[in-house]
Amino acid sequence: MPTSMVFIVIIIGIALVFDFTNGMHDAANSVSTIVSTRVLSPKQAVVWAAFFNFVAFLIFGTTVATTIGKGMINIDTVTPKVILAGLLGAICWNLITWYFGLPSSSSHALIGGYAGAAIANAGFGVIIVSGWYKTLIFIALAPIIGIILGYFLKVLTSWLIRKQSLASVNKWSRVLQLFSAAAYSLGHGGNDAQKTMGIITSLLVTGGIISVFKIPLWVVLAAQAAIALGTISGGWRIIKTMGQKITRLTPIDGVCAETAAASSIFLATSMGVPVSTTHVITGAISGVGSANPLSAVRWGVTLNIVVAWVLTIPAAAIISAIIFSVVKFFV
Repeated sequence: MPTSMVFIVIIIGIALVFDFTNGMHDAANSVSTIVSTRVLSPKQAVVWAAFFNFVAFLIFGTTVATTIGKGMINIDTVTPKVILAGLLGAICWNLITWYFGLPSSSSHALIGGYAGAAIANAGFGVIIVSGWYKTLIFIALAPIIGIILGYFLKVLTSWLIRKQSLASVNKWSRVLQLFSAAAYSLGHGGNDAQKTMGIITSLLVTGGIISVFKIPLWVVLAAQAAIALGTISGGWRIIKTMGQKITRLTPIDGVCAETAAASSIFLATSMGVPVSTTHVITGAISGVGSANPLSAVRWGVTLNIVVAWVLTIPAAAIISAIIFSVVKFFV
């Protein structure tokens, strides 16, 4: 028997709230470099990023959404209450890390919350191991890819511009950074919004609204709009950490970091991997900074961010498991 439509609508609303907090939380990833290099003002930057976050669905498919929706948790054991608890746990962790200014992964908060609630409902047998290994590998691999690409792009561009004046380099690299920031925002919207699409579609299946896991167009548009609106709202605490505390960036540094991050995210999205865009851009910024003297990167700040990464999946899972117990009792 289909679950109450009102209950389904409420959970969809909460899923879109999560997507909004994802955009708010990850706004820093999309605009921190372009703001810190003063190519755009904060308000201009978030509008620029939000636009490309929204139109990303025109370029990317829904392979990541499929991975999230039915490739990591046995969908036959999932109930609307599981999805509700997973979303609430992920939102709680997003807000906790936002408050402390830590750019943790909204993606890993979502999959951790979803897994924690599902395990609380039916045990560890709900985990589809084959669907987890790519994501877990990319937890370590994503920042490494960002660091390596960022480092080599910085070294390459430094060699190419060695005979040009600083004023000339800053002039054309400011224009180029508009495109690199747009590419990163496309990657962010293309990967991160799909995660909410997958969760909502799983809800529609488990709630008896649709019989086959196929993502409706309205779900795609709603998820893209929510993440874009969240980006516009901005995450100023995290922008400060990403754009100022890790390393000082010039416009050409911003181009290198955003290009490295966008390349990594495009690759992951094509593989259907729900990669952490936060991990990638943080690694890319650190890689660019490490091409300068070691003192250019504040590795203590980076270490604090890494700690948040390590904690995200288990913390979100525990919070969601607790919330599931409460939801199961009262709902």
